[in-house]
Amino acid sequence: MSYQALHAHFKRIADLDHALSILSWDEAVMMPAGSGVVRAEAMATLAGMVHELTAAPETGELAEAAAASNLDAWQKANVSRIASDWRKARAVPADLVVALSKARSACEQAWRPARGTNDWNAVVDKLESVVRLTRERAAALADVLDCEPYDALLDEYQPGLTRAEIEPVFTELEAVLPNLVDLALARQEPAVVPTGPFPVERQEALAKALMAEIGFDFDCGRLDVSHHPFCGGALGDTRITTRYNRDDFLESMFGALHETGHAMYQQGLPVEWRGQPVGDAGGMALHESQSLLMEMQVCRGAPFLEFAAPIIQRTLLGAETSAPEWQPENLLRLASRVERGFIRVDADELTYPLHVILRYRLETALLDGRLDVADVPDAWNEAMTASMGLSTEGNFRDGCMQDVHWFAGLIGYFPSYTLGAVMAAQIFRAARESIPNLDEAIQQGHFGILFDWLRQHVHGRGSLEPAGELLVAVTGTGLDTSAFLDHLRTRYAA
Repeated sequence: MSYQALHAHFKRIADLDHALSILSWDEAVMMPAGSGVVRAEAMATLAGMVHELTAAPETGELAEAAAASNLDAWQKANVSRIASDWRKARAVPADLVVALSKARSACEQAWRPARGTNDWNAVVDKLESVVRLTRERAAALADVLDCEPYDALLDEYQPGLTRAEIEPVFTELEAVLPNLVDLALARQEPAVVPTGPFPVERQEALAKALMAEIGFDFDCGRLDVSHHPFCGGALGDTRITTRYNRDDFLESMFGALHETGHAMYQQGLPVEWRGQPVGDAGGMALHESQSLLMEMQVCRGAPFLEFAAPIIQRTLLGAETSAPEWQPENLLRLASRVERGFIRVDADELTYPLHVILRYRLETALLDGRLDVADVPDAWNEAMTASMGLSTEGNFRDGCMQDVHWFAGLIGYFPSYTLGAVMAAQIFRAARESIPNLDEAIQQGHFGILFDWLRQHVHGRGSLEPAGELLVAVTGTGLDTSAFLDHLRTRYAA
């Protein structure tokens, strides 16, 4: 009986989280600009309610009683996750939860227009508040978890992940990737860029057509526009966004396909465990592995572009064409183009990890107190000049203001992107070994065979086991860069 009571208790918490998630999506997509203050207050109230319910003594008592019951593997994992969530919630005072929620909303709302006008001064004070409160929260969590403050934040996004695990991976990539970038730049063939403009409504139609082909369920999800592409919403109500560039349809197309990878994971989580921690995704690095598997491993590969080229032509041009710029081989050259650039979300596979590592180095310095918020633009410029040979001096919009993460309080998230890319290569290699005709199936638009395999081995597992254990079960090894580097060398340096 105690387990059923615990299950019902967390279903109520999940329902409040559902409402928070939809409000957050609406804030980024639909909310009128003048409604920011009242929205921040409403979201802070809900966040406080979620925290109070999670941290309540009743939660700990129910979890302790349930743990002594005769439970199956899923129930045991659920109780373990709930007990962990309870301990962490107890560590953070409710007033800090509310204050941080308000600070995050205020900072993100200020960031949206300020990025467009390149106005760093409009957000610096608000970002200082977010960083200060995040330090307080990280310190409180670290005391309970017996770890460093940054590790406590990493645990929020990928449970169990530590800087000690990240450092050797990032150090290896920092050593290997610059030479691979140079090699790819020297070897890549010229590509013909299709001439725009491409009307937004046609780009949206293209994104939706490809999403439907892949298997996105539009009865339980939708595509919209935002300043920064994301996948949000809630389980059973998936909301993804992209942004459109009238001169470059590939930007919105690959943005939507990336978020579709997230969405397919979300839509593939076990329905019978919806509303329980064990039914959630296995962490954000694993979540990013599914978006990057979709975008980088599948959609930027030759088999997918062979399939997609006629759809692209018909949707954007109204008919198929033999013009060379629209052929699969040219689209492949465009999709695998390597270029040192300012913008992370537009970066290729080779330079993308360098963008992430830069942010990781800066946010650890911010959290540790080695870097002041006011000095972020100069530190960013110095790091970009060193890693990419590009100066962002005075260019805040394409520098330290380009990503929403810090302004939304998501410090500790960035490593998930590159760790996700590493995991994606490992998982896709395992899928190829299990499905010998996978490339042919993708070329023919038969994506079900891949997603059947992913639902069995990844999506349908929820949080039954830690991501590291799942990775070993699926690929035979833990986090390992060899599959990722082999993939990069094959695609860009062979």
